[in-house]
Amino acid sequence: MEKQKTGLVVESKTRLLTAAEFQSLAEVPPEVEWFANIENENTRRAYKTDVHDFMAFAGIRQAEEFRLVKRSHLIAWRKQLEVRSLEAATVRRKLSAVASLFDYLCECNAVPFNPADGVKRPNQGANEGKSPALGDAEAKAILEAPDAGTLKGLRDRAILSVLLFHGLRRAELCSLAVGDVQSRRGVMHFRVHGKGGKIRFVPVHPHSSQRISEYLERSGHGDKNDNALFRPVKNPSGTLEKSLTGHGIYKDVVRKYALQLGLDPSAVCVHGLRATAATNALDHEADIAKVQEWLGHASISTTKLYDRRKTKPEDSPTFKVSY
Repeated sequence: MEKQKTGLVVESKTRLLTAAEFQSLAEVPPEVEWFANIENENTRRAYKTDVHDFMAFAGIRQAEEFRLVKRSHLIAWRKQLEVRSLEAATVRRKLSAVASLFDYLCECNAVPFNPADGVKRPNQGANEGKSPALGDAEAKAILEAPDAGTLKGLRDRAILSVLLFHGLRRAELCSLAVGDVQSRRGVMHFRVHGKGGKIRFVPVHPHSSQRISEYLERSGHGDKNDNALFRPVKNPSGTLEKSLTGHGIYKDVVRKYALQLGLDPSAVCVHGLRATAATNALDHEADIAKVQEWLGHASISTTKLYDRRKTKPEDSPTFKVSY
């Protein structure tokens, strides 16, 4: 044991970094730290694209040059994004990505203020979700579309039930393991691995519980807790333990049955089923704060995008007019 002047006791034998490695890490710019701290792969990919877009516009080559950025640079970039005819939601996301970076730089005292503060973001579409929700009849039809006489059909029936009764994200569905279906206080729950490494527990609807039981009874992997819950029914490589991919969920399940039913496949996606679940829950008087927790939203403002109770066509004054 070696006692330092600071009074700290250091176990010299357990030191893992060399002096050169320690110095190298100490010199990592906070701009790089911010990016490394984004845990969600999809968010990291999108934010990387957005920040690189701004860097290309502003001519930034080194991370340290972010400290020279002023509000006027971001306003000029916003104007260029609008000239490119990008959707309002895309412009908002790009500005949010750069704003998030500068928030972190402020925390690290690398910049005195966030130049993104006060840069107005487009409001168009900000009060309504982009993904269209299915009507009740369409949701019922897609739930019954898979063939209950085959293993794939049983799996797909269970997948669609989980999506439409629980509003899981595509990545959350893919990450479910058999052991993530577990009892809590006598009620079956999904242990959901959400964004940012957050875990939440969602009660399993009886409809989904029944379909999962039927699927696992046929597949035979219900006692293998470490196996993916929803996995391929056949695989050229011979292994079936790995989960279905997000693209596979969309192409081979959601899109397949949308086409089979004659629905517009461009309007039916995995996120659309999540929107359907949220909209249906709110329509049936679920508390919006509970829906926020249920969906794993960090902000209730995101949940409000699914609240379409005030925009029901049947409630329009159009149908109150009578001559």
